[in-house]
Amino acid sequence: MDKRVVLSSAESKKPSFFYGYIIVATAFLIIAIVWGTFHSFGIFLKPLSTELGWTRAMTSGAFSVSFLLLGLLGIVTGRLTDRFGPRIVVAVCGLFLGLGYVLMSQVSTIWQLYLFYGAFIGAGMSGSVVPLLSTIARWFSKRRGMMTGIAISGLGVGMLIMSPVANWLIATYGWRTSYIIVGIIILALVIIPAQLLRNFPRQSGQLPYSENAAGEKDDLQKIGFSLREAIRTRQLWLLGAALVCFFLGIEAVLVHIVPHATDLGISTSNAATILAVTGGLSTIGRVIMGGASDRIGNKLALIICFVLVSMALFWLLAAKELWMLYLFAAIFGFGYGGTAALLSPTVAELFGLGSHGAILGVILFSATIGEASGPVLAGHIFDVTGGYSLAFLVCALVTLAGFVLVSLLRPAGAEGPM
Repeated sequence: MDKRVVLSSAESKKPSFFYGYIIVATAFLIIAIVWGTFHSFGIFLKPLSTELGWTRAMTSGAFSVSFLLLGLLGIVTGRLTDRFGPRIVVAVCGLFLGLGYVLMSQVSTIWQLYLFYGAFIGAGMSGSVVPLLSTIARWFSKRRGMMTGIAISGLGVGMLIMSPVANWLIATYGWRTSYIIVGIIILALVIIPAQLLRNFPRQSGQLPYSENAAGEKDDLQKIGFSLREAIRTRQLWLLGAALVCFFLGIEAVLVHIVPHATDLGISTSNAATILAVTGGLSTIGRVIMGGASDRIGNKLALIICFVLVSMALFWLLAAKELWMLYLFAAIFGFGYGGTAALLSPTVAELFGLGSHGAILGVILFSATIGEASGPVLAGHIFDVTGGYSLAFLVCALVTLAGFVLVSLLRPAGAEGPM
């Protein structure tokens, strides 16, 4: 019997369970543990810099280097995922990440901080977004925004859980032992679940969600830009520049909001709770805005998120009481989380799925330029001025500039609204 007939027959049988849901659940778990831990850096920042006698700009610079490296290597992991699939890519990155955290327990000089956190952890983090979200895009022709939102909501859940956990670990065991514990957890909860990942539905004898055996396919499967073609479009540069602006403010706040709150006289536990609230609301934002994008479009959803974050940053300038910081965290977290859920579907809509992993890697690299710049810029402004007011004002204004750029987005190579 013809092999193609056998394959067609196998695909025509509707499976009792769609494996794509396993992909989403696995991505959710990995993103939660990896990003929840990564964003707890702000809780480690003050005890680490105090013990070793480093400025906040110097210390947060390692976090910025890790972001820059994860963005740069995200292009590589995206291309490797397009070619080899996510399983081995995510597992190898998980190994680098876990080792980086374990080695952080031995830091005593600045070059070690930049090597272990900047290089090891940065390289490990490069497998935590692009391979996972690109894989989900291939498994779901419909409900792509919702499924991406659910998976990326793990970032908010991770922040909600890991922020108080990191604070408790440091208070109980000290920051050095805490990093060993975190490293072991990462090794177990990234490498093992990664074995469940599959790149293409047909590897499991299935079709993408909503695609049928008769040949109906997602339009994004029929068309698509290569990475070289996408780089030549105006839309890629507009989206990239908008994300530089947006994530500069995001990471500046995520790294420095806990030190800022304690500088205002708020307790360390309540300051950590501010970060946890940000994570919790970002989870809600990811699910709601991911689902909303399937109905109102990615562009309008992005505009809403940019406006919310801008409003929150201007509010932060006046926030001096705990309740005001909680309100900031809620609005900021929702807008931030919603944007994170929209990036992969936006890339798929603009450029198709043919080189989705590589193009998403380039887009996220542009985001990491902002993410790398924000924390060290805010730290430098604090060291010079003795406060964060000017830093947060800069973040608010730059985010507004990103809103203008997003409003200019159009489909690549097409006329009309996105």
